[in-house]
Amino acid sequence: MIEKIEFGITGHQSTRIIFGAAALGGMRQEKADKVLSTVMEYGLNHFDVAASYGDAELRLAPFLQDHRAEIFLATKTGDRDRDGAFASIERSLERMRIQQLDLIQFHNLNNEKDWLQVMGAGGALEAAIQARDQGLVRFIGVTGHGTQIAAMHLRSLAAFDFASVLLPYSYMSLQDKQYQDEFETLYSLCQDKNVAMQTIKAIARRRWQEGDKTKKFSWYEPLRDESAIRRAVFWVFSRKGLFLNSSSDATLLRSILSAAQEFDYSKVDGLDEKIALDAQSYAQKPLFIRGQKENV
Repeated sequence: MIEKIEFGITGHQSTRIIFGAAALGGMRQEKADKVLSTVMEYGLNHFDVAASYGDAELRLAPFLQDHRAEIFLATKTGDRDRDGAFASIERSLERMRIQQLDLIQFHNLNNEKDWLQVMGAGGALEAAIQARDQGLVRFIGVTGHGTQIAAMHLRSLAAFDFASVLLPYSYMSLQDKQYQDEFETLYSLCQDKNVAMQTIKAIARRRWQEGDKTKKFSWYEPLRDESAIRRAVFWVFSRKGLFLNSSSDATLLRSILSAAQEFDYSKVDGLDEKIALDAQSYAQKPLFIRGQKENV
């Protein structure tokens, strides 16, 4: 059984693996239904999707008609202004054929311009609060990528009581010392304020190499060796309070879920050294490089 812990101030006992429904974005309904059967086989009870993930919200709709009460459901809006964000929330509800979202998140809020617009007068935060007041959403969160995102989340939490944050957490991301320091500060703050902390990119190997003709199901090249995936999942889970969103590459879903199911705190001795060896063995590289490669 995959461990469940409280998802911050929401009080929901969420599985520590959150289903990354981006995996459904380009699928036919029949294939999406099979993936969702696997998700339920492992007992996942928390899904994360976004308005911009292709047809993912539409693929979830049939499943949610029978299972809505069992799932903590989060989506994201990339709109930065109030009217656009409110329309995005309404559209997501319509696409998934539901009455309420558990969590609406601001998608990739990682730069000054967007932050000021979202948090300012007429910004998306006003839409999220309005939607919460009207019962369309229950909680509000913020997500992002890049080397600046831990610092941006700290700024966001200083300005508003967000229920959750989402950001990269992997051995390679922490090789940026500034990011590591900011992540640790954010982690401590989230623990103190009971803010749920979702992590992504644990099983990333590197950006796709030029000329690589491998069929691609995610924007980055993932680890594929099951033992390496297992160690990467264990490494995240060894940090109490962290959640891990599953990859957009559905071919890796069982490997990730099996690793999560096998996790035990008694199995983490020497894990840091093993993760460091994996980074060398698989020629891992950071997905984001400060001031150079910051975007997906």
